[in-house]
Order: sequence, then structure tokens, then C-alpha cells
Amino acid sequence: MTLLTAAASGLGFAGVALGAFGAHGLRDRLTPEGIGWWETATLYALVHAAAVLAVAMSGRTGLASAGGWALAGGALIFSGTLYAMALGAPRWLGAVTPIGGIGLLIGWGCLLAWAIRSAA
Repeated sequence: MTLLTAAASGLGFAGVALGAFGAHGLRDRLTPEGIGWWETATLYALVHAAAVLAVAMSGRTGLASAGGWALAGGALIFSGTLYAMALGAPRWLGAVTPIGGIGLLIGWGCLLAWAIRSAA
């Protein structure tokens, strides 16, 4: 779980740093659409960093661990593509963003399956 803790910490660090950078360093340079992408990317990065950290700290393996990794990867792809587009990357990159969203759904689904299995 040490690697999953590191992934959660990196995601949280990036969310805080990039959120602050967007609010203070880029606010006048981003379009209104870009500001929305930046804020959404930051929200998803931070929320999922906390969820991944909770999974890592639980020490659970199997479905729970798989869920944590899916959340980490999904958040990285989802937030990363939004950050990139806000900074001017081609809009076709938006077609990749849902792949991150699917990773997030898989992660939450794994955690749901783990919880149901554990309760039985």
C-alpha cells in the first residue's frame, strides 16, 4: 500500500498546487471555459486523492486496492486532460477525458463490490 499512499499524496499535492496556481497565476490568462475546466480538474483531483488515501490507509487488498488504483489513474487522466485543455492543448484531448471518468467509475464500482462482499 505504500505505492498507493504515494499516488494519493502526489495527486493531492498536485491538486493543491495546481488549484492555487490557477487561482493566482492563471486567472487573468484563462478563458471562462478554461477556468471551468481548471476548477473541475482541481475538484476531482482533490476529492479522489482523499478517497485513494482512505483506501491506502485501510490496508485492504484485492478489490479495494484495485479500486484505489483505478481512482488514482482515472483522476490523473480526467484532471490531466482538463488542465491541458485549459492551457491550450487541442480540444480533441477532450475525447480522452471520459476515459479518466470511466476509470473513476471502475474505482468506485470496485469499492462498492468490495463493501457488498465484505458485508455478506
